[in-house]
Amino acid sequence: EYKVTLLDAGANKINVIKALRSVTTLSLGDAKNGAENVPFVVSEAAPKDEAQKIKKTLEEAGGKVELA
Repeated sequence: EYKVTLLDAGANKINVIKALRSVTTLSLGDAKNGAENVPFVVSEAAPKDEAQKIKKTLEEAGGKVELA
């Protein structure tokens, strides 16, 4: 299991917020808060495949993500 952490939302926070909402059940306000207050733990214990999918989605949106 992996801990997925958003380290930086990058220059295009709106895309990262949309990506956060697509890979989690966060509300718009919670996703915006997470993108603005990094580091933000996206998932505490995601299986490897899911963690890599979340990382790929957030990185494609412009975010910087760490798996631990």
